[in-house]
Amino acid sequence: MKHMAKAILVLLALLVSWCGSATRTFAAPIDYERDIKPLLKQRCASCHGALKQEADLRLDAGALVPPEIRSEILKRVASNDESERMPPEGPRLTAEQIAALREWIAADAPFPENEIVPTKPAEHWSFQPVKRPLLPTSKHEHPIDAFLFGQRDAPPRVTAEALLRRVHLDLIGLPPTIAEQDAFATEGKLLESIIDGLLARPEYGERWARHWLDVARYADSNGYERDAEKPFVWRYRDYVIEALNNDKPFDRFIVEQIAGDELPDASLETNIAAGFLRLGAWDDQPGDPATDRYDQLDDVVSTTSQAFLGLTIGCARCHDHKLEPLSTRDYYSLVAVFNPLQRPHSGITDLAVKVGETDVYAWRETSANAPATHILIRGSATRPGERVEPAVPAILVQQQPAFAPNGEKSTGRRLALAKWIADENNPLTARVIVNRVWQQHFGEGIVSTASDFGLMGARPTHPELLDWLAHWFMHDAQWSLKRLHRLMLTSRAWQAPKNAESVVRYRRLEVEAIRDSMLAVSGRLNPKRFGPSFRPAIPLAAIEANSDKEKIWTPSEEPEASRRSIYVFIKRGLIVPMFETLDIADANSSCQQRQVTTVAPQALTLFNGEFTQQQSRTLAERLRREAGDDVDRQISLAWRLALCREPSEVERTKLREFIERESLEACCRVVLNLNEFVYPE
Repeated sequence: MKHMAKAILVLLALLVSWCGSATRTFAAPIDYERDIKPLLKQRCASCHGALKQEADLRLDAGALVPPEIRSEILKRVASNDESERMPPEGPRLTAEQIAALREWIAADAPFPENEIVPTKPAEHWSFQPVKRPLLPTSKHEHPIDAFLFGQRDAPPRVTAEALLRRVHLDLIGLPPTIAEQDAFATEGKLLESIIDGLLARPEYGERWARHWLDVARYADSNGYERDAEKPFVWRYRDYVIEALNNDKPFDRFIVEQIAGDELPDASLETNIAAGFLRLGAWDDQPGDPATDRYDQLDDVVSTTSQAFLGLTIGCARCHDHKLEPLSTRDYYSLVAVFNPLQRPHSGITDLAVKVGETDVYAWRETSANAPATHILIRGSATRPGERVEPAVPAILVQQQPAFAPNGEKSTGRRLALAKWIADENNPLTARVIVNRVWQQHFGEGIVSTASDFGLMGARPTHPELLDWLAHWFMHDAQWSLKRLHRLMLTSRAWQAPKNAESVVRYRRLEVEAIRDSMLAVSGRLNPKRFGPSFRPAIPLAAIEANSDKEKIWTPSEEPEASRRSIYVFIKRGLIVPMFETLDIADANSSCQQRQVTTVAPQALTLFNGEFTQQQSRTLAERLRREAGDDVDRQISLAWRLALCREPSEVERTKLREFIERESLEACCRVVLNLNEFVYPE
């Protein structure tokens, strides 16, 4: 029996061995897409792909495997010599993978004729110079419509009432008043004149500054355990509002924020602008000061590259970027630009800088002699490697800009970088900002990844339109954001209804526009501008849930508490619940686009929150004061204030019955919760 069992085991072993060697004989034929291309991408492309080509060889697609080296590939992958085996790192290829390669190569290495081969990084669309394409042949005079619709008819416009409300909410974040509605209806004002009027109003800067503050990761506090207030940081917020209202050319806007203190004509305003670099979170008592220093520099480098260039270079801090043509040397060369900056502080106390007689929140340089900057091996502050000098990512230039000293108290490095970013020959800057403005007006950018224009970012849906806009913005509009707004809003594409076929995406208003609209409709909005942020009331439940109740502020009193939401105090460690629930941006990093979630707490906040109830009571008082006791007049007034139209007969009947059954206050609460109120239309 023992001999019999042994014989069976030997036979089974032979069968297993035979089956293993015959796997490819009886398996299904090799499929390139299933068996070969994934293997090339997973095991070959890290050294022989689009980003890196060891021995000048690319193997990430079948179309790139030269016939003359196919036998050498088979020899290398099957070799037992560790010095020549491929791939050199990781587990060796399995017998089945080698057999698959052998069978594929024996069949003359077939691949689909239409195989898409990733371009080399230098050929990536966003790294190419911005050139102005010809307008397509079209029945439409407006350039945006010509690119989008060609010879097709443009979609119909929304109603005049809806268009008036949409343009007000887009540009100033407030619904049109009844007087503005009447003037539009009776005076026959053209949309173009409405747009120009709104762009000239101070509310425009208050509305659009918030979009930039999201990108700039603005907050009023430092975050971390103590989450202390940033002294006078609100001056930067006010700078952005005024810059937009004054239509500061965007190229100048860039330079002031990166190097406002290094400009030959530096002023209080430009020094405030340079606070952009210091807006990030700050640990006032770090466990490892050396690492924390590089964390701060990383915040500056990452935010600057994302905000202005649409590049995610922060991923190259520890090693060459795995997915983009950005090396560790590129990353630390940018660190070298900002390394001379020093943060004014005394222990755990964050300090401002004095410019003349004013306390400005910014970094400072104290010498024209820059400290040495080294590549940190694996990103470790304790493992300095090769020294690097200031430079911009090599993939973007044929010749590096000159980083020259700038006087006795500054290296001039940031000014050189800022001028390079703002130069019309930079292939990224104009494309990125034009796309950001498009995203806010149309709901989604032509490039949906607004802060990632690299190889892994989304491709533009309309690349020629994007390039036409970028070139027009620099050369025709002279970097004027107001002219860019006007161009987009006068297109038929923007004026179309928001539906599945539309270019415009249907998106809920941001929390600031919802809150400000409630205040405007109730008549309680305080138009006071600029200055320190106000502190809104925090619900009792949020106070009770906070681990350190001493950090809860005393709410500002009226009318201060009814200012526009751009002036709300943004504390990193305690976001006002209404703002957090309704998707305010995370200020810990640059935000390319806010999330728009739909969750139950939003409905509860908007319907049961104390702020909404307060505005409902105030609106009811306004309706009684301005419409008297006539219920129909009250309903009409509420509808026109909130929705900018008259109610239908069905709506009027239902509301009349509701008021009789409940109350006018309850009716106002319903109005402020309508979808039509929290959406542009």
